[in-house]
Amino acid sequence: MTEPRFPGIPPEKMTQAQRKAADGITSGPRGSLRGPFNTMLRSPELADRAQRVGEYLRFHTALPPQLKELAILCCARHWTAQYEWYAHAKLAREAGVDPAIIAAISNAKRPAAMSAAETAVYDFCSDLLYTKQVSDQAFARLKEHVGESGVVDVIGLLGYYSLVSMCLNVDRYPIPADATPLKPMK
Repeated sequence: MTEPRFPGIPPEKMTQAQRKAADGITSGPRGSLRGPFNTMLRSPELADRAQRVGEYLRFHTALPPQLKELAILCCARHWTAQYEWYAHAKLAREAGVDPAIIAAISNAKRPAAMSAAETAVYDFCSDLLYTKQVSDQAFARLKEHVGESGVVDVIGLLGYYSLVSMCLNVDRYPIPADATPLKPMK
């Protein structure tokens, strides 16, 4: 990766709208402007609205953390979003996602052993991300495990983290030097 395209904006150079959006982001559970938020500040209204959706999905959804992080990893892998993968692979391990599942997804492979709920999330995400549709079977299995509101939250996660991934990829947001980058998908 090369240098980010959107350099940080010092607080004294922010417009009033950028300061307001930045304050909304940093005063919440994230506490900083890491990741996509520096990029999003170029459109402060979008930054403010997106961070509120993201706050709900990341910190308040009723989805179990393990399933939420699995969906985020599916999205990060789809976009080959290096920083998103780096950040959420760690969160997924902490949430109880089996390291073998994380490794398989990082290699763009279907994990060999998943619980029924993990399989439902993986299949739904794969359908939606790669075919832009969801089969009746994938929908029914996910709904069985997380209910209708959970299905909508998984859709929200994929939409929100697609936005995040695109911002990170366009910006070329760096990962730490010692992190292992995702390989491009074939």
